[in-house]
Amino acid sequence: MTKEIELSISCHDCVRRGTPDCSDCLVTFVLGEEPEELVLTEDEAAIVQLFTAEGLVPTLRYKPVSH
Repeated sequence: MTKEIELSISCHDCVRRGTPDCSDCLVTFVLGEEPEELVLTEDEAAIVQLFTAEGLVPTLRYKPVSH
């Protein structure tokens, strides 16, 4: 049995949260105006990448806070 890889994006760790970039981000597009965390499997992330490459959904604008 293989374990699927998950991609987890937490908006709490993003420097762009609450900025205009946030409103044009994939996470906000999927989760709505007050996003928290988006979790995707490897297969789901590949599908999203195809959609963003074709301009069907916004790109991921996530930029982690540097510690």
